[in-house]
Amino acid sequence: MDNEQNVSSFDEDMREIFDSYVIEASEILEHLSQDLLTLEKKPSDANLLNTIFRGIHTLKGTSSFLGFSQMTELTHTSEDLLNKLRKGDFVADGEVIDILIEAHTAAKTLLQRIRNHNLQPIDLDSTLEKIRGFMQRQSTILQIDSVVASVKEQAAAITDTSKVIQQRMDDSTIRVDVDRLDNLMNLVGELVLARNRLSQVTQSLIEKYERIEMSKQIADISSQIDFVTTELQMAVMKTRMVPIEKVFNGLPLLARNLMRTIGKDVDLQIYGKETELDKSLIEELNDPLIHMIRNAIDHGIEFPEERIKLGKPSQGIVIVSAERDGNFILITMEDDGRGMDAEQIKLKAIERGLITEEQAREMSKSEALNLVFIPGFSMKQETTNISGRGVGMDVVKTKIAKLKGIVEIDSEYGKGTVITLKLPLTLAIIQGLLMKVADETFAVPLNTVFEIVRLGVDEIYTIQGREVMRVRDSVLPIARMADIIGRKSVPDHSKTSYVVIVGWGGKQIGLLVDSLLGQKEIVIKTLGNYLGDIPGIAGSTILGDGSVILVIDVGQFIELFARHLGKVA
Repeated sequence: MDNEQNVSSFDEDMREIFDSYVIEASEILEHLSQDLLTLEKKPSDANLLNTIFRGIHTLKGTSSFLGFSQMTELTHTSEDLLNKLRKGDFVADGEVIDILIEAHTAAKTLLQRIRNHNLQPIDLDSTLEKIRGFMQRQSTILQIDSVVASVKEQAAAITDTSKVIQQRMDDSTIRVDVDRLDNLMNLVGELVLARNRLSQVTQSLIEKYERIEMSKQIADISSQIDFVTTELQMAVMKTRMVPIEKVFNGLPLLARNLMRTIGKDVDLQIYGKETELDKSLIEELNDPLIHMIRNAIDHGIEFPEERIKLGKPSQGIVIVSAERDGNFILITMEDDGRGMDAEQIKLKAIERGLITEEQAREMSKSEALNLVFIPGFSMKQETTNISGRGVGMDVVKTKIAKLKGIVEIDSEYGKGTVITLKLPLTLAIIQGLLMKVADETFAVPLNTVFEIVRLGVDEIYTIQGREVMRVRDSVLPIARMADIIGRKSVPDHSKTSYVVIVGWGGKQIGLLVDSLLGQKEIVIKTLGNYLGDIPGIAGSTILGDGSVILVIDVGQFIELFARHLGKVA
């Protein structure tokens, strides 16, 4: 049978069953990765063995029902092995777990191909032979009549599939396509923009016709729409929030494979799986976390014999945690390995021509550690197929920057490293501070604003050709927004200027502007294919009067300004 043609020719009812199969199979394999690692620690846990067996049995049944022969054969063979484990014919030792993990990896590959309607066979011979060979070596139990078993399993498959679909129909929750949620979020964004415009028009109407009764009624209606829009916005945002557990669940298996490949012993501890953030962010976190885990285990954690000589336990520790911090999510990865030497990093950067000796002398410890984010930078002399501290870290920073987040590193040589990812809860709707520069209006995300000060002309100093300001015990560089956008500033007859102090990733800068227009809830829109990505600009938004303004990406803006001053960002 041509399976690929069979999938593409499904009628509407069968297509729904196929979609349900993909979702259910993904969930089974996701839970299986955790259960297998737990089974390695508790090989005699009967309840756990039954849970694993039921998951594989369900996957086998639905795969057989839909005609996915390779998945059926793989799960059927794995089920035989699990059944013998359940009966106590032999114990789930390290060899058994290795075989089951290999089968799990093959099943994930098959599922990905099924999801993409690519049902070209893959090579399962080696994996199947390992399972069957192990059972032949370890067990003398007679095989059950294959014909009778096949009939029973096919009947069970049809029954299980029917029950699963019926259960979903009766369930109190429903599955919603992500595209629908995205569309709903876009519509809410448009509603917020319309709400803002209605509020502005209503305010103008009241100022002009305050005593007219209809003006008061319109004001009441506007207030009610404002309230409902805010509630609807929060409700839609909550529907997009999913636990970070989906990303975290893949880390233990990755860590185990790395440990066995490299020969290290690491205790991976994970906390905060229940922490929720926007689904669009969840999907982009996988690669950064994989790079971070690889770097921590391959380069951060020492080999057991080395740790013992250093007076450390032979087993290293890597802690991954997530928590909510106001409108941000903090994801932290901490290891108790060898840490990073800021001075050695500077020397390596000088050796590779990335910085000058003068720049190295001026660098703080934090700035030196951030050199590991330069593409290709590594402290290792030789390259491995796993990682080196720094290899892949540029990927981490790039990915997180696209999500409007930041990456912070703190490390103490000989004791360990802490890497923190700070991400916004959502990227679509934010609180913004509006500011006027010449005849242009800009918005800056309010969560990046530290404070606003007014400076007289005699409070702006020049050091080595750079304008700076003093804020208590700190000296901050000043960026004249009018000069940056190529406009003449409106004269300020009071001889004072507004400076908006913004910060990102531990760096701060003062934005010199003409005036401030207040705080607004803004909907960030992309600049479109025509303009593309503009450095320092996060997107655009529409004000209540219909005018379009640009939203500043503070992180990129600070980096661009630092480069303009000849400093390393």
